Amino acid sequence: MPRQSASTLGPYFFSFATQFPPFPLFTFGSSFRRAELQVATEKQTKRRRRPSSRRETDKAPSSSFPAGQSYFFSFPRSLLRQLSPVSSLQLSLSVAASLEVGSTSMASSTASTLSASLKLNSYLFRSSRLCFSNYKSCSCSSGSWYSGHVNTRIGWSSSRHLKSAQNMPSFGNSPFVFKCVGQALEPSVSIHSSQNNSSSDERVVVLVIGGGGREHALCFALQRSPSCEAVFCAPGNAGISSSGDATCVPDLAVLDSTAVISFCQKRGIGLVVVGPEGPLVSGLANDLVEAGIPTFGPSSEAAALEGSKNFMKNLCDKYGIPTAKYKTFTDPSSAKLYIEEQGAPIVVKADGLAAGKGVIVAITVEEAYEAVDSMLVEGVFGSAGCKVIIEEYLEGEEASFFALVDGENAIALESAQDHKRVGDGDTGPNTGGMGAYSPAPVLTQELQSSVMESIILPTVKGMAAEGCKFVGVLYAGLMIEKKSGMPKLIEYNVRFGDPECQVLMVRLESDLVQVLLSACRGELSRLTLDWSPGSAMVVVMASSGYPGTYEKGSVIQNLEEAELVAPSVKIFHAGTSFDSDGNFVATGGRVLGVTAKGRNLEEAHERAYQAVEAINWPGGFYRHDIGWRALPKKQFAKQS
Repeated sequence: MPRQSASTLGPYFFSFATQFPPFPLFTFGSSFRRAELQVATEKQTKRRRRPSSRRETDKAPSSSFPAGQSYFFSFPRSLLRQLSPVSSLQLSLSVAASLEVGSTSMASSTASTLSASLKLNSYLFRSSRLCFSNYKSCSCSSGSWYSGHVNTRIGWSSSRHLKSAQNMPSFGNSPFVFKCVGQALEPSVSIHSSQNNSSSDERVVVLVIGGGGREHALCFALQRSPSCEAVFCAPGNAGISSSGDATCVPDLAVLDSTAVISFCQKRGIGLVVVGPEGPLVSGLANDLVEAGIPTFGPSSEAAALEGSKNFMKNLCDKYGIPTAKYKTFTDPSSAKLYIEEQGAPIVVKADGLAAGKGVIVAITVEEAYEAVDSMLVEGVFGSAGCKVIIEEYLEGEEASFFALVDGENAIALESAQDHKRVGDGDTGPNTGGMGAYSPAPVLTQELQSSVMESIILPTVKGMAAEGCKFVGVLYAGLMIEKKSGMPKLIEYNVRFGDPECQVLMVRLESDLVQVLLSACRGELSRLTLDWSPGSAMVVVMASSGYPGTYEKGSVIQNLEEAELVAPSVKIFHAGTSFDSDGNFVATGGRVLGVTAKGRNLEEAHERAYQAVEAINWPGGFYRHDIGWRALPKKQFAKQS
């Protein structure tokens, strides 16, 4: 279905009635009278005659809200400023035309009753950071088909949110969405409806485990899914909560399987998506699946692909998967002797999980010795570094390749490329990632086919043969070798990459809930994925000092304004909280992922950096050259 903007949605007339403590009347585009804000689309229809009999209402209405569309209306912030923290706002949606939700008539045994659900999603209030720290869903049953009246009440979350709006302009692009139960779609990042490739009427409550930028991006994509009823995120963060992309559950102990299972059962969770590697390696997915809760993420046995680099390397050897030459050591003297034989540059890796910091690219033999001592002698990574892998240094261009896996089948996601080094020009120590873009030109269609055939599928088959089928996302860190032009596997992660997930989620147009459920059910072979055209880029803003010691608590301002500086900008929060004055403050190393889409990489780059420069955060820094390998050099000369 072609996309439509709110101004061309067709012959429907809506009326929003507001009730709150007295305040001066305001205007917004259309006329405002008797505390009623009227918004009409281009073509208004006359109110239909109320049916004269029960039998008449039993017929499915001829007019409908077409499946695949959502309806958006701007709402003035001037009204919001005049509400007290304890006020509530009542909204009513009146439909002059007859209403058919999706493709299924709501006229059933209660023929004259309209049952619908309104989703009031504070993502759409993100520019004012107002009202709903968590979005409110409610089921309503009132009115008739032809009066079509639906009401809901929303409580203001706190005085903090109201206070933060005082300096906002009176009007702006803060669309408000009403979404009916059977309607197919919610807005994409460009605030349009998107096409659904699932015909399922299934509506699912989702729990996302984690609280970083990756999890924020997942929540953002999940809550846009047509089959998503609601999204919870544990523990989440201040940015996820205030944006309304999920309801955060900060007190849920995500490493306590019993607590997570209990929460899922009480809330009717139909899908759990595990973001970080820690809970996967500890066996959370095992316990959830055993309890009958669909879970997207591998078992602890399969998660060893990331949890142990030695395990991954042994699998590569056994099943002929191309990777760098290596040896594993527990004795520092033997490791140093091997380093001396191989020479530098060379790579030293901690075997276990080290928060993305366990890989040292040693330019000299002395640096490699120091890395070995820090892991095997000083124990800087604890048990994760009690075994080290000494690996051949590969020269070429790095790329990230993602595939969804259901145990036997795999489908590729779009390509992406991240920037691991902390400094411009790929200098300085490795980090969790300072930015990314998608698609990655280095991964041509020919190379992507080669990666699937030589790396991904042999891994999936090998894991199944080893008795630990992999269900989840395989994130292959690749090196496209300079001398051969062919891909080699550097490492596996068993979850979405961060920050690559951010650029993938803003480009994904398929129903993510149904896609992930298909992986859980072993049905990926029947799926295809839809992606928005063009490119996306994310620039990570980090606390000064990262990846070393950094200070927490620095105030971040102008985030709302930054999201409005250019179209298709979304800021994902990785490490933020609120201070006592309601300001966002940094609580982590990597703090924000400023993401933008564009018709091409140049436009995405321009929009992302426009937003970055609009953010007021003296305590943070960012790389100025994200995308430098794929963009003309003049792009960076202009920026610097």
